[in-house]
Amino acid sequence: MQRLVPAPVISAVPRAFSALTAFALLMVATPTNAAQPAERLNLTTSAFAANAPIPARFTADGQDVSPELRWSAVPKGTVSIAVSCEDPDAPVGTWWHWMLYDLAPSTQSLKEGLEKSYKTASFMQGKNDFDKAGYNGPSPPAGKPHRYYFRVYALDTRLPLSAGADKEQFKKAIAGHILAFGEIMGTYQRK
Repeated sequence: MQRLVPAPVISAVPRAFSALTAFALLMVATPTNAAQPAERLNLTTSAFAANAPIPARFTADGQDVSPELRWSAVPKGTVSIAVSCEDPDAPVGTWWHWMLYDLAPSTQSLKEGLEKSYKTASFMQGKNDFDKAGYNGPSPPAGKPHRYYFRVYALDTRLPLSAGADKEQFKKAIAGHILAFGEIMGTYQRK
């Protein structure tokens, strides 16, 4: 049985990381069910610099297209890749803007402006918190800047999810299957 991260460890993680991030970075099940630290992937984008504002083009105030993403080679044993985008600063709690899964392990990038459908020839996408398929970008209420975490996960399995899975199904499906993990954060603010 897989050992879970104790609550005090998660609560000690800086605010910039969600519980899911802490879990992914601290523990991961291997094929033998032993726990080990997840490997780190280098995730980058040409759309914005790390920790910098996200251009309006990638938000609800612009064309609302998904940004281009690139990541380093995944470790041996990777069976599929998943991607997500989350806003931990939303007034109702973490707001999920994107879930994409079942990418081939040889994939190392996503082009800008992916189609907004639940199923394509190359991957599936979940139902985001806007109750839509694919990526819907930042659209925070006026006020302080919100942080948007784009994440990539190298998984030791294909997810047992249908197209259009929700965030709870996605989180449950990747738990214990993350071999490597990477993220890049951008901000967006409406005045």
